[in-house]
Amino acid sequence: MSVGLSIDIGGTFTDAVLEFDLKRFTSKVLTTKSNPANGFIAAASKVLDLSGLSPKDINIIIHGTTLATNALIERSGAKVGLITTDGFSDSLEIAYEHRFEQSDLFMERPKPLVPRHLRLGVVERLASDGSVLIPLDEDSVIQAALKFKDENVEAIAIGLLHCYVNPSHENRIANIIASVIPNIPISLSSKISPEIREYDRISTTVANAYVLPLMRGYLDSLEAFLKSSGYTAPLLLMMSSGSMTTVETAREIPIRLVESGPAGGAVLAREIAAECALEKVLSFDMGGTTAKICYIDQYQPHFSRSFEVAREYRFLKGSGLPLRIPVIDMVEIGAGGGSIATVDDLGRIRVGPTSAGSSPGPAAYDQGGKNATVTDADIVLGRINPERFAGGEVKLNKILSIDAVSKAIGSKLNVSTEEAASGITQIVDENMSNVDGVHAIELGKDQKDRSIIAFGGAAPLHACQLAEALGIQRIIIPTSAGVGSAVGFLRANIAYEVAKSSYIDLSNFRADTINNLFKDMYNEAKAVVSLGAKTSELKQTRTVFMRYKGQGHEIAVPVENQKMTSKDGETLFKAFEIEYQRLFGRIIPNLSVEAMTWALALGTDRPLPQSQSLIKTNTEIKSKKLQTIFNTKTNKSEDISIFNRDNLKVGDKIQGPALIIEDETSTYVSDQFAAYINNLKYIELIAKGASI
Repeated sequence: MSVGLSIDIGGTFTDAVLEFDLKRFTSKVLTTKSNPANGFIAAASKVLDLSGLSPKDINIIIHGTTLATNALIERSGAKVGLITTDGFSDSLEIAYEHRFEQSDLFMERPKPLVPRHLRLGVVERLASDGSVLIPLDEDSVIQAALKFKDENVEAIAIGLLHCYVNPSHENRIANIIASVIPNIPISLSSKISPEIREYDRISTTVANAYVLPLMRGYLDSLEAFLKSSGYTAPLLLMMSSGSMTTVETAREIPIRLVESGPAGGAVLAREIAAECALEKVLSFDMGGTTAKICYIDQYQPHFSRSFEVAREYRFLKGSGLPLRIPVIDMVEIGAGGGSIATVDDLGRIRVGPTSAGSSPGPAAYDQGGKNATVTDADIVLGRINPERFAGGEVKLNKILSIDAVSKAIGSKLNVSTEEAASGITQIVDENMSNVDGVHAIELGKDQKDRSIIAFGGAAPLHACQLAEALGIQRIIIPTSAGVGSAVGFLRANIAYEVAKSSYIDLSNFRADTINNLFKDMYNEAKAVVSLGAKTSELKQTRTVFMRYKGQGHEIAVPVENQKMTSKDGETLFKAFEIEYQRLFGRIIPNLSVEAMTWALALGTDRPLPQSQSLIKTNTEIKSKKLQTIFNTKTNKSEDISIFNRDNLKVGDKIQGPALIIEDETSTYVSDQFAAYINNLKYIELIAKGASI
């Protein structure tokens, strides 16, 4: 019997899922911000008690955490020293040399993670082909190391020019520093992000160094706890790419964990899309702190090789710290259950991005929170049943919600408390639909014939309103939706991706160079994934990033997994033009093509579940149990039916408006939708009058 345990530590809640023998047990506890491991322990213990199993029965543990992300956002990481090529120590602050908000006279750039006095240059210089122009001056390295020692830095990042071609100088610098400052964590850009583009590479390396001591200490203490508590199963970490990696890798490159929780949600949505034969879906994950939206087509999430974190302007591209890591591309919005609502100087309701988090939390938590939040608004509107909130983990006080919403919004706008709560939810729903619209345009996506897969503690409460705003007619609410990301962890592959820059003009293709490059990348990836998977289970995929000569950005082109010959230069050229035509509708004749970066992903290939025909009936059921809600469209209170999801059967149909409650979340069925329990036991919301 295989027993899997997954733990997802979010900004507000820590979720646990335990699965074995087609059974699933879930729990949700408040995140312990001061020591996240305590929340891990509490959630794991609770779900084990529910299942009747003991720690030694667990076969595998999968963990995702926001610890690295929060450290970057809150600037609570390590004191970092940076070594660069002499004369380039300010590149981290110069960044892209542009203003991301042209019209804002008071625009604030993100402050570098390393202050200027800790950014030191050493004498050396490599050419773009890796040849040595200026030998490394080891005395300058020793002086830098002594400076860092005097300043009591806690981690060191090393990022030299063109080190992705020749890492010898970075390796030598690391050895010298280790002899001067033993046991200090060191991040090499030639290992963390061996790709072209100096600023992106150094920014990623510095961010890795910034969170390295924190994550290494956390993982060490967590492993010690698991061992002392009787757990013998291996611990794997969820990465931003939607796959798992080992603790050993996470200790060295923790920057790859920054979006681990949301990535698990995208993995879940992919599985559900395949089960329901839905080729175009919108993954909607709304928790206690943020909402995440991801586009999934043909059962594949949209992937990216770059990502921004800790934006000064939360939704404005270019205002954050760029990270060059494999990541599932999604837009994150400061719109969760804990998002705080205020009234600005113009008398407008503002929601987020500031969140009440787990402590003190929304006013209803009765832990000292005084601000009005989205959760408080939903309570005032009657959409949340206090008895089953978070599986009974948190006891809600509706009176405190009413008081907070009234003081923060109602009294300032001279409206009733219910109208104030209605305004909060309408603003947060509008914010999500607006941001999704921008994200869709950036990706070239549309909402036509698309379905929403909603999960997370708050998403089922707001899914109908989001669907109405986007013109979407079908919503799927899976089982255990309130802990969806943690469920997704148990569906992820063990995999690792390596990318390295190596410039080649396809008119002068060097097959041996690329074959050796792929061999090195394969061995590097295998060293990571073989710790958690058998070699016979591994699948390899290759990608090359190419562009027309003279262009500034590349496009990704798949490459066959085979040994290359001199003739493959022409093969790659044709593959590039096919992909370029698909993306931009034309090719540019008489231009040569250059390959800049090569990537190899190696991992298990978990098959998607077989699609099933969704069966819906018109067996409408009624409920004698009613709950009073405030209708945001009519501005009136009304009694609606309330159902317990555990008591619903396949084939049941519920006309909206209605409320379906369960542990960890509730589904609000608006008057524009009807709910069906399909043959997968998922709640399927279909817009009234839709031809589905």
